[in-house]
Amino acid sequence: MSASQQSYSVWMLRLHWLTVLLLITVYASIEFRGVFEKGTVERDLIKEVHFVLGLSLWCITWLRLLIRRFSFIPVIEPAPKTIVIKIAALMHAVLYIFLLLMPALGYLLLSASDHVIPFWGFQLPALIAPDPDLAASIKEVHEVVGKTGYAFIAFHVLGALAHHYIVKDNTLKRMLPGLFGSKS
Repeated sequence: MSASQQSYSVWMLRLHWLTVLLLITVYASIEFRGVFEKGTVERDLIKEVHFVLGLSLWCITWLRLLIRRFSFIPVIEPAPKTIVIKIAALMHAVLYIFLLLMPALGYLLLSASDHVIPFWGFQLPALIAPDPDLAASIKEVHEVVGKTGYAFIAFHVLGALAHHYIVKDNTLKRMLPGLFGSKS
């Protein structure tokens, strides 16, 4: 098997790691907004970073799904048991749903809160009319799903590490060909 068949396509690799960087930045921006007082320019800026990168993540996730649909998926060697394949497929589905749901909820939240929806220098239109009660409900769901996202991400990372260090298959190497993957 050639090296190109042992790893994901360059585009899938780049989009995966761009997603990781964006997720780190999106989470960091919202977690550290409390460093700045409410109403300050700095706090507004960090929240805008959260909004813009969250919506960017939504776009990149759709692109990932499109590219994945038409890309070669390298096989896992040695082949895992069927139940492991099913669990992995379920986890990937959960992660993709999470990556699509969170920015959509954020967009709805901004719309219902009658806030500007910034996106790389543009102002996007509101999806729904302002509604403070609905905004409060959406905010609660967005926060709960966001906190749950930590568990999804941790499970994904721990799964990759378990495949590499315990199962000793090529699952992780398929996503890290330039760093650790086989070049044979």
